[in-house]
Amino acid sequence: MVMIWITKIALKKHQNLPPSPFPCLPILGHLYLVKSPLYRALGKLSERHGPILMLKFGTRRALLVSSLAAVEECLTTNDITFANRPHLLAGKHLGYDYTTLIWSSYGDHWRNLRRIASLELLSTHRLQTLNSVRAEEVRLLAKKVYQGAMKDGTVEMKSIYYGASGEDVEETRRFKETLMETLVLMESTNISDYLPLWKWFGGRKLEKRMVALRDKRDGFMQGLLDEHKRKMVVSNIGNEEKKNLIEVLLKLQETEHEYYNDEVIKGLMQVLLSAGTDTSNGTMEWMLSLLLNNPKALKKAQEEIDSYVGVHRLINESDISDLPYLRCIINETLRMYPPGPLVFHESGKDCTVGGYNIPSGTMLLMNLWAMQNDPTIWEEPKKFKPERFEGLEGLRDGYKLMPFGAGRRRCPAENLAMRMVGLALGTLIQCFEWERTSDEMIDMTEGNGLTMPRAKPLVAKCKPREKMTKFLSQM
Repeated sequence: MVMIWITKIALKKHQNLPPSPFPCLPILGHLYLVKSPLYRALGKLSERHGPILMLKFGTRRALLVSSLAAVEECLTTNDITFANRPHLLAGKHLGYDYTTLIWSSYGDHWRNLRRIASLELLSTHRLQTLNSVRAEEVRLLAKKVYQGAMKDGTVEMKSIYYGASGEDVEETRRFKETLMETLVLMESTNISDYLPLWKWFGGRKLEKRMVALRDKRDGFMQGLLDEHKRKMVVSNIGNEEKKNLIEVLLKLQETEHEYYNDEVIKGLMQVLLSAGTDTSNGTMEWMLSLLLNNPKALKKAQEEIDSYVGVHRLINESDISDLPYLRCIINETLRMYPPGPLVFHESGKDCTVGGYNIPSGTMLLMNLWAMQNDPTIWEEPKKFKPERFEGLEGLRDGYKLMPFGAGRRRCPAENLAMRMVGLALGTLIQCFEWERTSDEMIDMTEGNGLTMPRAKPLVAKCKPREKMTKFLSQM
């Protein structure tokens, strides 16, 4: 009788689950539906079966949501419940055993990391003090585009973004190499995460690659850390305004060494450098691609900059807030090509979403790409229409547009990203004339990856604007 009662309780607990696509295969579950790019495959699944679905990926249960109401419920009513991350093998080996800001479960450690990132590294005050560093980086970008334009009249944007000069060449090469390898491994579906027994068959090879990459990344970050430690000893930096982000963390280490150990600092460095670099560069490529296919919008943005900034100085960060059409272009690009099209969370306890019971330990997949390209939410979503954002203050439009996520796990670097992308795009539009390399439209095919890269790097015709040549030649 006791066993019957326990069984009834267990069955009742898991009744009223969200609908599940048929068939759900033995052992595999719905893994047969996993195709690249995943956000498109899952988007088609939601179109056929509904905006709230329960999937089985091997031994893991996954809740797929792609409606405004469901996402809002997950990130408001159930925000704490879904504040965890699923424990995947990548988090173990590339996230310092689930202790970094991205991979850590919700709790005291994560809250402290979030506080450090939000208040010590990415606050408005801190970003303002490092304004000159970002300005110099954008000037360097413009200089490289200028050199490429003067050489043969075309530029390949992906290589331009990752370019370096002088003593930074080798360091940049190593960083790009580890970043690209990280993205490749993160994009690879690790079957062992969903079928644990697979580890003893074909899963060990991928795990060995992750371990090797972990060691390479750790060595690179430790080298940066040691270099800054030596510089701080020699220069005895005391001016808070002059510290870069690594030096801020090392200063905290002096007073709280037990917590701000090298591993915690390296974890924060990896998150900020890896997450920020590829997403910003990818967004820049998509923006220029869209503008090349829509020359009227490019011309309108250029005229806006000319009217407000003029031709006697270069655009700066403080100008961005007074360039509404430029901001509309950024918002529209992030809507069409969000840098994080799929957001992964995990439930820490039982809850309900859309009236359905969601068991503890369920992986949550929020398909932001599907929502931001949904014709029931957006008029002509496949069409590039920056004007749709005119009059919108800031980036958010409720839960219709949230390329940086929302809730407790919302990206803390949103302000930094918008500053950097706005200044970089504004500078390239102000300083250069852009055209496609042929009469054919730019291919907008998306590549495989978690950050929605272009399938092919953008190559464009480019020449300095006559009125800006003086500034460019002096860089």
